[in-house]
Formats: sequence, C-alpha cells, structure tokens
Amino acid sequence: MRVLLVEDDDGVGDALTEALAARGHVPTRVTRGADALTRHQGVDVVLLDLGLPDHDGMDVLRMLKAIADVPILVLTARGDERSVVRGLKIGADDYMVKPVRLAELLARMDTITRRAAQAQEEHHTRVVRVSDVEIDLGARRVTAGDRVVPLTTMEFNLLAVLAGQAGTAVSRQTLMFEVWGNVGVGLSRALDVHVASLRGKLDRPGLLTTIRGFGYRLDG
Repeated sequence: MRVLLVEDDDGVGDALTEALAARGHVPTRVTRGADALTRHQGVDVVLLDLGLPDHDGMDVLRMLKAIADVPILVLTARGDERSVVRGLKIGADDYMVKPVRLAELLARMDTITRRAAQAQEEHHTRVVRVSDVEIDLGARRVTAGDRVVPLTTMEFNLLAVLAGQAGTAVSRQTLMFEVWGNVGVGLSRALDVHVASLRGKLDRPGLLTTIRGFGYRLDG
C-alpha cells in the first residue's frame, strides 16, 4: 500500500515510516500541509496529522477532500470530542488519537482503503439516469432519449465525475483534478470549454447547472 504520511514530528514520523515499510507498505513522509496538497497523487491512503507548521490540519483535510478522492485517516493528538466530530464531518474516513497501536492503525488503514476501492468499483460499473439521459459509466456510453451522444474522452470523463455526484454541486477544483489530475488557470478555461461542448451535444437545457463562483451540478 502506498502511504502518504503527513507528520512534522521527526520521532513519530521516523517510527511510523520504519514500521510501515517493515510491513510491506511504501510510505512517503512530508512535514507540511502544502506538501500534502502536491504529493497525494498516486497514493492509496493519507495519514494526516493536524498539528502542522504551515497550515491547520483541518484546513488541509478540507482542501484534500476538495481536490482528491483518496482515503484520509487523521492521526493526531487532538482527542477532544469537538475535534473528532469536526474532522469526521469535514470528510476524514477515520480518526485516531495518538499514541496509537500499530496493529490497530494497520487494520483501520485496510478497512478504509477496502471501502474506498469498493465504492470506486461501484461507481465505474453503474448506470446513472438523469431525466432522459443515460450515462453508462462502465461502457462509457451516453444516450439522450433514443440518441447516442458522441463525446470525446475528456467530455465523458467530466460528465462521469458529475454523474457520480448527480444532484450535488461539484467544485471546479474537484472537476479539474478528477479529469486532468491538476488544478490551474489554463485548466479552468479548458473546463469551461468542455462544459459548453457537453451542453451543446446533450441538447438538454437545464441539465448542467452553473453554480456561480463554485462549480457545476448535473440534475434534471
């Protein structure tokens, strides 16, 4: 398992890195929240400390959930109920208070990554229907009424992300990251161009709603 450990304490960080590697995992350790936001791609799970030197860990958690679909296990000394509840509400997949027992940590890592893999598999095999538009995520086929809609790879990928959260507003940052694996000014323009093209090809006014200052929503 590829693990991103976000921990600024050298004692804790070195011990966890060594323990994870000894059990066959591939850990990468960073010490700042800013590094977590750029190094999370390609990992299977993020172990996130909240007491970071550059950002509050809760803010890092919120930003990671906005741009990435990776399981996050908060690993922190903050054990008060308010912090635990806040972390879980923001989107942490699990929350553990230091000091932790290694066997329990490994078990929880397995649980949240298995749950994420199952959700991802369900996402790619299901068919989403919105009004008379059918989006077959497994076959990568879209129909509107009785008409097959020819989409480019990027257009379908964009529609698939929106279909996976149909009825829910999806941020521009999430869409750019999910489709292109990055976030930037140039990609922001590309996103708008692809949305405009999707609207034209689907020919269903009101299906793709712009949420001003935030992103887009797919609904009927």
